[in-house]
Amino acid sequence: LGSGAGALLAVALAALLGSGILGLRGHYFAIGTLGLGIAAGELAGGWQFVGGGGGMVPPLFPGEVGSRETFFYYLCFALAALTLPFLRWLYSSRFGLVLNAIRDDEDKAEAMGLRTTRYKTAAWCISAFFLGLSGGAVGNLLGFVDPREVAFAGSTFGVWMVLMAILGGKGTLWGPVIGAVVFHVTKELFWTYLLGWQRVALGLLIVVIVVFFPVGILGWARERWPERSGANEAETGP
Repeated sequence: LGSGAGALLAVALAALLGSGILGLRGHYFAIGTLGLGIAAGELAGGWQFVGGGGGMVPPLFPGEVGSRETFFYYLCFALAALTLPFLRWLYSSRFGLVLNAIRDDEDKAEAMGLRTTRYKTAAWCISAFFLGLSGGAVGNLLGFVDPREVAFAGSTFGVWMVLMAILGGKGTLWGPVIGAVVFHVTKELFWTYLLGWQRVALGLLIVVIVVFFPVGILGWARERWPERSGANEAETGP
């Protein structure tokens, strides 16, 4: 119930803020969204209902710590398994086609009569729903939530999510999944074998991703083996 309530609250806030923040583009939009996250963390840090500056400890569920990790692992896996078919359907719908048009050229999409801000707000609300839903599970898994720490960590993780999508292949269904696996495996290897230099190595990895894999792993595979990529065309999305 808590995760569901968090998802609905996230959608309400996204709808409230979306029409204003989504009127921005490019770097202004990136800075605006990062600023919103930090501001939300500071506001929550002064609100005793959510623990204030000392944070909060969610109730232990469903039992002992060892079993909790397994439970929330399968819960997050189930959420991911339900999200993928929904996104596949969304990509192939009229809504997905409009988002593709906005991604390719927002000015032309507006010239065609599409209300781009409204569609982007709807997409933002959908993203907020899934983030709010999974956030409840992650908070219970960690066992402690500090609003300010979550705000700064969320900003960092937001950058990581973009990098995962770029690494796997933007505009594809499976690209972010592949990118997330490769990114986290590489990050854990850095933290294990390059202790003390792991952040430098991670920064170099980001540069390598942007410079050498601008179309991502799936995009590179399609360029390398175009005759085998026809089956993946249906997976193209915003």
